[in-house]
Amino acid sequence: MTARKLAKDRFFAEAEMMETFSEVSQINETQWKADDPLKIVGKPVSRVDGYDKVSGTATYTVDIHLPHITYAATLRSPHPHALITGIDTSAAEKAAGVLAVISHKNTPEIPWYEGSTFLFDKHLRYVGDEIACVAAESQAQAEQALRLIKVDYQLLPHVINPHKALKKDAPKLYETGNLYEGKANEYKRGDVEKGFKEADVVLEETFTTQVAVHNPAEVHASVVEWDGDRLTVWDSTQAIFNSRDSVAEALKMPAVKVRVIKKYMGGGFGSKLEGGKYTVMAALLAKKIGRPVKIVLSRKEVNLAMGNRPDSTQTLKIGAKKDGTLTAVSHHQVGSSGAHNQGAGCSWPVRTLYQCDNIKVEEYSAFINAGRNRAFRAPGHVQAMFALEGIMDDMAEKLGMDPIQFRLKNDAAMDQNFNLKYTSKKLRDAYEQGAAAFGWNKRRAPGADSGPIKRGMGMASQIWWGGGGPPAYATLKLNRDSSVQVICGTQDIGTGTYTFITQIAAEILEIPMEKVSVILGDTAVCPYAPLSGGSLTAPSVSPAVHDAAMQMKQKLLSGAAAILELPEDQLVYSQGVISAKSDPTKKIDINQLIGKMRERVLVVTGARNANKPGYIVNTFGAQFAEVEVNTMTGRVKVLRVTAAHDIGRVLNPKTMKNQMYGGITQGISFALMEQRVMDENTGKMVNPNLHEYKIPTIRDIPAIDVIIVSEADPLISNTGVKGTGEPALIPTAAAIANAVYNALGVRIKSLPITPDKVLAALSQNKKNSGAAS
Repeated sequence: MTARKLAKDRFFAEAEMMETFSEVSQINETQWKADDPLKIVGKPVSRVDGYDKVSGTATYTVDIHLPHITYAATLRSPHPHALITGIDTSAAEKAAGVLAVISHKNTPEIPWYEGSTFLFDKHLRYVGDEIACVAAESQAQAEQALRLIKVDYQLLPHVINPHKALKKDAPKLYETGNLYEGKANEYKRGDVEKGFKEADVVLEETFTTQVAVHNPAEVHASVVEWDGDRLTVWDSTQAIFNSRDSVAEALKMPAVKVRVIKKYMGGGFGSKLEGGKYTVMAALLAKKIGRPVKIVLSRKEVNLAMGNRPDSTQTLKIGAKKDGTLTAVSHHQVGSSGAHNQGAGCSWPVRTLYQCDNIKVEEYSAFINAGRNRAFRAPGHVQAMFALEGIMDDMAEKLGMDPIQFRLKNDAAMDQNFNLKYTSKKLRDAYEQGAAAFGWNKRRAPGADSGPIKRGMGMASQIWWGGGGPPAYATLKLNRDSSVQVICGTQDIGTGTYTFITQIAAEILEIPMEKVSVILGDTAVCPYAPLSGGSLTAPSVSPAVHDAAMQMKQKLLSGAAAILELPEDQLVYSQGVISAKSDPTKKIDINQLIGKMRERVLVVTGARNANKPGYIVNTFGAQFAEVEVNTMTGRVKVLRVTAAHDIGRVLNPKTMKNQMYGGITQGISFALMEQRVMDENTGKMVNPNLHEYKIPTIRDIPAIDVIIVSEADPLISNTGVKGTGEPALIPTAAAIANAVYNALGVRIKSLPITPDKVLAALSQNKKNSGAAS
C-alpha cells in the first residue's frame, strides 16, 4: 500500500503564489537520472492525437451536437459606461424560434468577479458587458432576437487611459475609485537611494507596452445539458476543475453535480483558465427550457470580453559601478486592470533576475472602461522583460561592456525574494551556447550599416516558474492483455499532453505506445490535476504518471513473487515479462500474471510529490534575434531567432520544439504587430477582428533554432521536468527590440515596433543630431 501524508507545498502559477494542501505519494520511487538510457521518453515521438487533428475527426466543443439542442446569443453593452434604467424583452420573447430570454430582471443576483459585480449587472462598465442572453432554435434566430430587446441607458462618463483613470477627477468605475485594491503594489529591499549614490552610472528610462488580446484559434464555447439536478458542460477550457467549481458556485449547487468535459481545445493562452459567464448563462437557459444549449462566442465577443494582456508604462532607473556591478534598481509601473478585479503588475523579473541588493518597486493597476485583463502566457514577465532588458543593454553600452558580459556580471546565484537556492540554474550555459550558435561575436556597433537597409543583433534573458507541484493525480489501469489506460484530470490544450503521458507509461511498463490509451479532461472520471497554465502541466502531471506506472510495476513484481515463489529482489522486469535473475526460463508475462492473480484489471493511482523544501524552481533562458530594418519604410523584419533554454528534462523534443516555435512566433507578434486600438472618444475597440488586429502569418515566421542546455532537474520530481509553455515567449520581444536598436543606433521604447514608430524615432534622432552639431 502506498503511504500518504498531508503536505503543504508552495508553488507559483500565472505569477501568483498559491498555498496548497495536498495528499502526496510517499512511495520510494525510482527517479530517472539524467543519463538513464530511456527508449521512449526524450525521443521525438509524433503526437498520438495527430491523426485526429489533421483528419478533422478531433472533437472540439463547437463540434458537440446533442439531440434537441438549442443556441444562445448574448446582448452586450454598446456603451463603455452606463446604467440600465429599463429593459423590455417582450418582443424578443415572442420572436420566431425564441425559447427563453434572461437578464437581470428574471435572473438571481449571481456574484461575479470577487463579488464586485453580478452575472447581469445594471452597471455596465465596458463595451461588451453582458446585458441579456437569448436561447432559440437556431443561432440566426437567437441573434435576430437580440435586436428586439429594448434597453434604456443612463450614459456615464468613461475613461480608458489608466493614467487618466488614476486622477482624482476621473470618472469612477467603482465607489471606492479606480485603483485596484485601493493601493499600490510595493516591494523594497535594501536602500535604493544609497545604492544610486554608490553608482558610477545611473540611467532612467520609460518604456511602454500595449494591450494584447489572446485571440486563440478556437473561440470560447460551451455546450450544457441538465439531467435532473445534474449538469454536464462541454467546455473549451484550460482548467476543467476550475470551470466546474466556478459554475457550481455561481449556481449554488454541489460541485459533484457538475461535470465538465474537454477533449480537445484550440488554444487559450490563459483566457480559458476559469469558468465563463457565458457558460453560466447557457446553464440558466437550459434549466429554464429543459433542453441542451450551445453558446459559441464570436471573434468580436472574444476580443471585447474574454480578457487581454494589460498595457504597461514602466519607468526604470538603474545604477551600476564601472565594473558593471548593479547597485540599485527602481521600477515604477502603471497598467490597466480593465473593468474588473485583476492586477496588472509586472515587476517580478525586475526583483529577481539580476543580483542587486537595493530594489524598490511601485506598481499601480487602474480600472478602466474596457474588457478586463486576464492571465496571458507569462503574465507580467513579457512586459517587464522588454523594459528591463532594454535598459540593461543601454547600461552595458554606457559601461563599454558586451551585453552578455554585463548580465553575467550580475547573475544571481539564489532567488533574492525568498533567499532560497534554485533547484538548478543553467542560464550561463544558455548565454554561452546560444551566443556560440547564433554567432554573437559577429555583432557590430549600433547603426553600423550605411545603406537604407540595416541589420542588427540583439539578445534578452528569461526567467519563469515552471516547477509545478501537487496536487496532481493519475490513475493507471492494466488489463489482462497488457494494454494500459491512464486517466488524469489535466487537459491537453494543444501542447502534447496525451503524447507525453503515453510515453511515460510505455517507458516504465516497457510496452508499445500503441497499447496505451489516455483519458483526459473529464471531471466525472478523472482524478484531480491542476489547470493547464503557468507551464504547470508537464511538471505537475508527469511525476504522477511516473508514480502510477512505478506502483503498477511494483504490484506486478509482488504478484509474480508470490506465483513464482521467489523473493522480489530475485526477480527482474523486462518488456512486460518477469523472470528469475538466476534462471531466465522461470518467468511469467503480464497476461499470464493478471490471470493467475484472478484480476480482470489492476488499478493504481499515482500522485505528484511535494517540491523539495528549501529550494525554488525556475526556468531560465536566453534568446538571440537578428533583424533587418528598412529605414525608408520603417518596416522591421525578423530574420532568425536562436533560443537557448533551461527547462529540465525534455519529454518529447518534437512537441517541445512546437511549443518553442509557437511561443517565439507569439513574441514576434507582440514585438511588431499586436495592439488593441481604442477610441478614447467613444470608448470602443476599433479592431476587434483578425482583419485589423494583426498577428503573424507563416511568411512572418523566421528561421528558429532551439537549444536545450538542461538535463533532468533531480531536485524537483521523479521526472525532472520543468515547464516549457511560457519560457519561449518571455524574451522574444525584448531580444527583437535590442536588435532593432543595434541596427539603427536608436532605442524604440514603445511596443509594438511599427513602421510609424521607427520613422518617427529616426526623424527625432536626426533632429537631435542636427541640434547637437
